Amino acid sequence: MSLEVGTAETTTDVEPEKKRKRSGLSGGGSPGNGGRKRGGGGGSGGGDDGDNQNKDRNFEEIEEFRPNKLRVAMWFTLLIVVMTFGGLISAYIVLSTNQQLEWKPFALPWQVWISTVLIIASSICYKTAQKNLNNNRQKSAKQWLLATTVLGGTFISSQILLWFQLVKDGVYMQSNPYAGFFYILTAVHALHVLGGICALGYIVLRAWNETAADEELIRRKTAATVVGWYWHFMDGLWIVLLLLLGFFK
Repeated sequence: MSLEVGTAETTTDVEPEKKRKRSGLSGGGSPGNGGRKRGGGGGSGGGDDGDNQNKDRNFEEIEEFRPNKLRVAMWFTLLIVVMTFGGLISAYIVLSTNQQLEWKPFALPWQVWISTVLIIASSICYKTAQKNLNNNRQKSAKQWLLATTVLGGTFISSQILLWFQLVKDGVYMQSNPYAGFFYILTAVHALHVLGGICALGYIVLRAWNETAADEELIRRKTAATVVGWYWHFMDGLWIVLLLLLGFFK
């Protein structure tokens, strides 16, 4: 009995002590938890703010205008154009020196010279538009860009009239390799000019309304510079094709 009582007493003494420890731990833990919750809440809030800041920073990086990437993309495009026309011109030179083919050169139609005047005039208009844009004369720049676009479209129309005239005169690709290259070279060039007209349309729409925002002005000037490379390259390429087809027969 004494052992049991002693044991009971011991057990009774131990249990409250455990309860006191447990309650002490839980009580101490509550403020701690409360502190942690408050701290955690603060940390969570800080984490949310950090996440929002990171998202904003990532969004700004995505939206940030990178002119160097645009320039590199255009140089890559021009490289592809050079390789395309380089292959066609090389094939033209090789076949033109092959005496076994029925190579029948013909005089260049008068529409060719009209096309030449149009594309040179468009290049001059574009240069004027770019100069006005750089000097912040936005209204004048828009007008010159529109003139460049119209001249580019007129150039395409003159090429179509040229092809119709050749067909009317009985000049076909099948019977004359020279005629075949004439059609191919001028058609591929016209397709590239059409792509330049689409780029011009983008610049015209972007520059339609005047702006005072520095970032938007930088975007417009950079786009005008990059598209200008392409447009002037198409102008120079047409002169090369004209000399090739007209004087290297």
